[in-house]
Amino acid sequence: MSHLKGRRAVITGGGSGIGADMALAFAEAGAEVTISGRRREPLEAMAKRHPAITAEVADVTSEADMTALFERLGEVDIVIANAGAAESAPLARTELEQWQRMLDVNLTGVFLTLREGLKHLRDGGRLIAVASTAGLKGYAYVAPYCAAKHGVVGLVRALAQEIAGRDVTVNALCPGFTETPLLEASVATIVAKTGQSPKQARAHLQSTNPTGRLIQPAEVTATALWLCGPHSGAINGQAISISGGEA
Repeated sequence: MSHLKGRRAVITGGGSGIGADMALAFAEAGAEVTISGRRREPLEAMAKRHPAITAEVADVTSEADMTALFERLGEVDIVIANAGAAESAPLARTELEQWQRMLDVNLTGVFLTLREGLKHLRDGGRLIAVASTAGLKGYAYVAPYCAAKHGVVGLVRALAQEIAGRDVTVNALCPGFTETPLLEASVATIVAKTGQSPKQARAHLQSTNPTGRLIQPAEVTATALWLCGPHSGAINGQAISISGGEA
C-alpha cells in the first residue's frame, strides 16, 4: 500500500504507543514521516525502524519549539497531534500544578501543533488530533485529563468551521483504553494506590470499553490512514470514537 507516496507527515509523541504505530504505518504507506517528542532516545530508536522516518526533538508545550519545528520542515500534508499524558487523583486532592500539566500537554500542545501545522499545510492536507473517549464522557479521578480532552474535541470542531472552505480537514480520534505504555502507567498507578494486582487493574480498565477488551494501536492507526486517504474530504470536525461502542 503506497497511497501516501509523496506526502509529508508530522506526528507528535511519535516515539512510543499510538504515535510510533502510526509513524511506521504511514511510512509503509509511502509518506515521509517526521516524529517529534521530548526524549531523543525513543525517537531515534523508532526512526531506525524505517528509512522514511526522521526524528526531531520538540516539546509540544513550548510555542518556540513548535514554531521552530514547522519552520524547519516547511510544507507538510499531514499533521497528527498525538502527544499526551495522563495523571490521576480525586479532584479534591488535585493540585493546581497537576491541573496545569494536564492542560499544557493534552490541550495547549494540541493547539500549538495544529496552529503551526495549519500554517504550513498544503492543499489536500489533513489535521488529526488524538483525543480520547475522555473527550466524549467523564471518567472518575482524571478530571483534568477529561477537561483537556473535551477541550481538544471543541478545538477541532471550531477549527473545522474555519477551514471548511479549504481543501483541508481536521478531525479528532477518540480511542477507548488502548494497549500502550500510557495504559501500563495507569495500571501501575492503580496497583500502587489500591493494592490491586496488575491483572485486576488491567481487567478494570478493559471493562470500561464496551467490547471488554483493550483497543489496539493499529485500530487507531487504521482510522488515521483512512482520514488521510482518498474520499475522506467530507469528513471534517468529527470526534470519531474508537472504542467498540462509546457514543
